[in-house]
Parts: sequence; structure tokens; C-alpha cells
Amino acid sequence: MIGLHAAAALDVDGRSYQIHALAGRAPAELPYTMRIVLENLLRHDDGSDERAAQIAAVCNWGDPAGHRQSIDVHGTRVFLHDTNGVPALVDLAGLRDGLRRLGGDPALVNPLVPAELVIDHSIVADYFGRPDALARNIELEYQRNAERYEFLRWGAEAFDNFTVVPPGNGIMHQINLEYLARVVMADGEWVFPDLCLGTDSHTTMVNGLGVLGWGVGGIEAESVMLGEPVSMLLPPVVGVRLAGTLPAGSTATDLVLTITERLRAHGVVGSFVEYFGPGVSSMSLSTRATIANMSPEMGSTCGYFPIDAETISYLRLTGRPPEHRRLVEAYAREQGLWHNPDFQADYSSVVQIDLADIEPSVAGPRRPQDRVSLADVRRSVLVELTGPSHPAQGAAAGPAASRPVSLDLPTGPGEVDSGSVVIAAITSCTNTANPSVMVAAGLLARNAVRRGLRSKPWVKTTLSPGSRVVTNYLDETGLTKYLEQLGFHLAGFGCMTCIGASGTLVDQVAAAVDEHNLTVAAVLSGNRNFEGRINPSTRLNYLASPPLVIAYALAGTMRLDLTREPLGVDQAGREVYLHDIWPDEREVAGLIATAVQPEKYQRAYRDISAGDARWNALERPSGETFDWRPSSHYLRRAPYLDDMTGEPAIIEDIVGARVLALLGDSVTTDHISPAGAIPVGSVAGRYLAGLGLTRQQLSSYAARRGNHQVMMRGTFANLRLQNQLVTGVEGGYTRNLAGSGEVVDIYRAAMAYRAAGTPQVVLAGRDYGTGSSRDWAAKGPALLGVRAVLAQSFERIHRSNLIGMGILPLEFLDGQNAGSLGLTGTETIDILGLADRGEVGGSVIVRADGQSFRATVRIDTPREATYLRHGGVMPYVLRRMTRPAAEQRPTRSCSGT
Repeated sequence: MIGLHAAAALDVDGRSYQIHALAGRAPAELPYTMRIVLENLLRHDDGSDERAAQIAAVCNWGDPAGHRQSIDVHGTRVFLHDTNGVPALVDLAGLRDGLRRLGGDPALVNPLVPAELVIDHSIVADYFGRPDALARNIELEYQRNAERYEFLRWGAEAFDNFTVVPPGNGIMHQINLEYLARVVMADGEWVFPDLCLGTDSHTTMVNGLGVLGWGVGGIEAESVMLGEPVSMLLPPVVGVRLAGTLPAGSTATDLVLTITERLRAHGVVGSFVEYFGPGVSSMSLSTRATIANMSPEMGSTCGYFPIDAETISYLRLTGRPPEHRRLVEAYAREQGLWHNPDFQADYSSVVQIDLADIEPSVAGPRRPQDRVSLADVRRSVLVELTGPSHPAQGAAAGPAASRPVSLDLPTGPGEVDSGSVVIAAITSCTNTANPSVMVAAGLLARNAVRRGLRSKPWVKTTLSPGSRVVTNYLDETGLTKYLEQLGFHLAGFGCMTCIGASGTLVDQVAAAVDEHNLTVAAVLSGNRNFEGRINPSTRLNYLASPPLVIAYALAGTMRLDLTREPLGVDQAGREVYLHDIWPDEREVAGLIATAVQPEKYQRAYRDISAGDARWNALERPSGETFDWRPSSHYLRRAPYLDDMTGEPAIIEDIVGARVLALLGDSVTTDHISPAGAIPVGSVAGRYLAGLGLTRQQLSSYAARRGNHQVMMRGTFANLRLQNQLVTGVEGGYTRNLAGSGEVVDIYRAAMAYRAAGTPQVVLAGRDYGTGSSRDWAAKGPALLGVRAVLAQSFERIHRSNLIGMGILPLEFLDGQNAGSLGLTGTETIDILGLADRGEVGGSVIVRADGQSFRATVRIDTPREATYLRHGGVMPYVLRRMTRPAAEQRPTRSCSGT
């Protein structure tokens, strides 16, 4: 069966394809992203009234009433990384077990669309600043993760349509951009847009290539693999008009940090963003990808650049076959998806940005949207060192002024103080996929070395690019040796510092920071700098371009004004300023033109699936179902489906709940479910130590996401969490309100509530769940016993993940919050009206001791209501699979056949 709408022919290179034509259906003013959504709806039209209403809402784009319509979008492929992919695969393996227990065929649990997993989140920057750093870090990676990698190899064998890219090849989004993305997909005779849904929020990076895609939670990804669509309200589309060109001295990083600041202030949560205007046509694709990558930091669902000649040129550069390039262009032109520079769609709102106004900047110290002009960094850091350390959550005043500590370090004497830079990391696909900033970094390193400058000995310096292509062109241009002379040796191909896998600091530095309570900084070319994410020792974390990362490694401190003060003195005793060593743009462009060529990409990706000797030496478990090992510390079958009945239970009111945590604004998924190293003294650390593991074997929360026993204990365990139930205390603590009110760790309190049959709720402020699309930020609270989260507002992916785990998302009414209502978190909470309210939206009554108020139910679509009624996505999917075949709705491949 195909979509009910008549197909049209598309002839390319003498071959005839079938398409679901948009001509005559898509209004002239329809945004490009909505054209792709419309094609998706047409291709999956089953003749139902519900689908007809969705199609009509997109076709009547100009009618604001249509924006209240929910739509069901089918991904054409699912994209995963290892730390989200392992728990997703654990869930799929658990579904197979559950289906077998219910008498079904385990093979029915199988991806119906291509699922591609890139292993890039597990390597840690343990070794750095030495020629063998890469080899040693890879050796440790395999020692820590062999069991997980064997599990992924089992998945690649046991499931159809499931591909694994072995470790050591790069970062998933850079590999997607340079190799995996199709832009237009062909399945037999059918051709359609590549709509990519990924388990990492930065899946949006591929928007720079004209691919519509965004991040979903691992729970949603599993459902998409099993034939479910992603359900969402028809989003607003915000247009961003780009004009002008970047001035000398400003980089793509400075541009994306400015756009992030502007769009966060404008408000684009839940919106699609499209870039248009004269600035787009003159922009390189790598710069487009840099901007698209940080869509989650802006708050938007995606940040789309339409297909144009630059797209085709990039496909040629990265070695895509000529026949595919011709198909992409022909399809885009036929379907009205080819960029018209003079076109401005009927956008929900428009933001104007003049590239000529962009200035050198960093962002921090805690949020990507907090841009600081380079000239203002010193002043803002001094404010941080003397003011509140986190006003949003009411932390106590931070340390004051200067307290230098002298150190005798392996590479020379040094002096560490509050404000010192202790990590300088060129990392993350955000910037390492952009040759302009990477070559600029190499040239700045060369110029610094030639003037006799060196990185400060207390700075941990790492280079962890997202693709082997980067090291190839840095080698060819002769820039690698200069980076290494400043300590930026290759530490690994992976996310590393950007996701918190930064490893430990220089030993003496770490001890000084801890002993003297110093507030020190990390500078990285990444996209995230949330509290507790980058490194437990760095309270200040700044995002910056790769050349600025090197500049701060040379400076060794954030107290220096790089625009006015010298970085050091050269061999002749002359002061050296940043502007003295800043690379010339013409030299950057010349080196890119000669060194960044198609053969680099073809060589890097020729054998990408083969893996190295370590990968091929791993055991390869076999069988339709996985043989769980009771002794495993990494992989445990999660209990989500253990008590599942054949039919969903009746939804009842939540009565007698206790508040597990009372939180402020901008609580991130890192606060809820940290990804970094597991501290020895943490609940999870003590649990693993009790199993006989040493400190060196604890690994990270990210690596142990396949073990629910660890992850439950790591929920709300971020070292920087501010739970207002325990004011003045940082970390994963709360009050056990079922007992004497004593301060205990959150896991212990949750287990006490569960043992007593007491439901739990979380109260929060604005933007609850910002950050990574981390399914454990919903899975963990669900396993602890959290039934509802009442917040002022939610980040899109996290709200969806909560529903996917059966947790009810509620919002305070406008103008209200926990503080205005006088809530202290010590109240007993009732949530009334769940049983008799409508399925979508509406409100409930919240009773807190003697006080009652209304809250909005954030169930936005009928499908979300169905998932919640079933207790989450996994129980729903399993129940669907156990129904007789005649009762199951038909499934389709991504072509709609």
C-alpha cells in the first residue's frame, strides 16, 4: 500500500522514480520544513479522518487555528550513539523477552526503518599532552566498555536494519554530516526526503545539509524503530534572516553563540527554525552545520537550511556519488525544496541578524545562551568570583578575589588561582566539523610557537575531533606539530570533554582546587557547559572557538583581557597580544582549498564499519534474545515490563504524594541524570564498590546506562544540584518527609517512599529538562517512583520522555510558581481530576495540604494520551504486538509501502 495520494514520476539519469508530489498541494508561502512534513503526512496517509485533519492543517498553514493540531511524523531513519543506544538496545532486548513470555514471536521486535548507531560517547580524556594519548585512551576505552561493545555487536547481528559504526571513527553528528546523511532517500522506486530522528539533541547538525531532523529521547527512538510515529503539535516556524558577511576576526563559533543568545531571548522552544536571506547563500555548509548543531541550545526543535548549490557542492566534497547528487538536486527542485534566495515564507515570526555585527565571544559560565563579548570576559569572571555562584537556584555566595596557590608541576612551576583555566579542549562536532575554525586554530598555534609562547603547565590540553578527516588535513597542512607543541595532542575521536568525559585534571591542580576551594574554569569548543557536566572541579565553563581555546591555554586564566592585555612575551622580550598571532583569513582559506579535498573523506570512510583489531577480537553473542549475565555491572534487564498486565490500568488520581525535590529554573537533564564520572562517595559509587569494584573501575554514568541499578542511584545525583528542600546543601540530597525529615540522599528517600507505597512528585521552575535528550532523566525518576512533575515550563524532548515513561507533566498556570503559591515542598500533594478529564490538555486540581490550585496538563496529542494511559511507550508497544494480527494496524516501511 502507498499513500492514498496519486504518485508522480521523477526521471533522473534515464531512471524513473515515484514521488508523492507536493505541486498543487503545498501553498506557495509554505516554509521548507513544512513542505517536508507535508510530504511525510501524504506518504503515510491511511485514509483516516485524523490523518486528513493533519494534512489539512499543514496545507492551511496561514490559519493559526491549525497550529493546535497534532501531527504524526514518521522518521525515515533513526540515529543513535552508544550511551543512549545501549539502553535503547537493552529495552528492545527486554521487549523481545517480554514478547516471548507472552507467547509471541521475539523477532517481531525489529527496526522497521534503518537504525544507525555510532560509538562515540565512551572514550575519556584520561591521557593528554603526550604523543601516545590516543593509543592509551583507546586501550582504556576497550577495557571499560568491552561488555557494552559485545552487546552492541550482538544487536547488529540479532536485529535487521541495525548498523553499528565501531569506535575510533569520530562523533556521530560529524559522521552523519560527512557520510551517513542521504538528504534524499531512495527505497526501490520511491524517493522521499531523509527525515532523521536521533537519540542526541544535536542530531539537528544535519539540518545544515538540508536534512530535516531533530533529537528525540531514546524512548521515542525505540518506538520509531518499531513503527510508531513521533507525535507533536504542528510547530510554529520562526524565520531567521541572515544578511551581510562576518567581519575579520570573527568566526562561525562567534556567530552561533550570538544566534543562540538571540533565539533564546526571542523564545523558540517547540518551534522549527528556518534560515533565509542573502547571508545564507554566501555561507559555507560547514558554518551552516555549526549553527544547526546548536539548535537545542537555542531551544528550537530544529534549525533548517534549505537545499541549494552549496549542499550539492558539499556532497561532492565529501565523496557522495555523482548520481546521488543529481537525484538530490532533481528531487529538491521538483518538490519546491530547492532554496530560492528571494523567498520568504509565511513564518510565525522573523528574527533579523546582520553577520557584520558579530564580534569575538565566549558563552558561559553555565549556559550556552549566556554570550559574553571577548572584551567583557575578564569583568564578567570577576563578578562570578565575588557574587552568587548560581543565582537561579539561590546558591550561597561564591569565593572572593585572588588566592594563588604555587605548584611544582610536571612541565614546570605554576600558580593556580580562582579564575585559572585548568581545561582547554578543542572538542565536539559543533566546531571540529568546520575546517575554517580548525585551520585557524592550527595557524594560531603555529604563530604562538614561533613567538615562543607555550600553554600554561596547569592547563589540561586536549584535541578530540569528530572525524579522521580533521587530523588528515591538519597533518597535510603541517599544523599538527604546532598544536602538539602547545600540548594539543590527539586524545581521541569522540565527544570526550563536551559530554563530560574530560578525565581528571593534572593531579596537583585537582588537589589544590579541592583543598583551597578554588573556582576554576574550563574552555572548550563545544555546545554544552551546564553545571557539573564538563568536570566536577570546574565551576566555570566557557564555550569558545578553537583558536580562542588555544588562546586561553596560553593565558592560563580567565582574568586576562585578551583584547587589551598580552598573552606573554616572545624571545626578544616583546609583549605578544592575541591580535599579533591571530591567523590571516586569506591564509586559512588557501590552506582549506588545497588540503580539504574529496579523497580525504573517501579515505576516512572507506572502511568505517570494519573496526580495528580490538573491535574484531570482541566476542559476538548470538541468538534472537540476549543472554543476560547476573554478574554484569553494565547490562541488566530493566524491570519496566515485569508487572505489565494485558490491559492498561485505569488512571487514578494521585493522592498522598510527597515532594522528592523542589527545584529552580533551568534544571537540565545533566542535573537529573549526570553523565560524567561516578564519584567514589556517591550512592552509585558505594553500590559498585560493594560489588567489589575499585575506584578505577567505577567508570561513568554514561557508560553504565545499561544498568538500571546504577542509574536509579545516579538520578538527581549531580554534584551541583540545588534542591530547595535542603537549602545550603549541594548535590543529590533531600528530606525524608515520611520519617523525621532528616536529610538523606535522594535514592534513599525514594526507596523509603516506595516501600511505604507513597507516590512522589517533583516541583520545578522554568525550562525543566533543558539539555541533552537523555532518556534516563525520565527513566530514573520513573523507577524511583515519581508519578508527576509540576513545573513552570518544560523543554520539548524531556516532556516527551516523561510521558514515554508514564510520568505526568503538569505546568503551573501563568504567573504562578511554587514560590508565589507559598509551597515549601514539605506539603502532602494530591493531584485530582485525572480520571475524568479529557485525554488531551485540560487541567487538574492540585491540593497541597489545605491549599488548592489548578495546573495545566501537558499532554498535547492523542498519541501522548495513549502512551500515558498504558504507563509509557514500551508497555503500549508490547500490548500492540500481542494483539491478534487482524487487530493490529498495518506497518509500513519508510517508503510508505
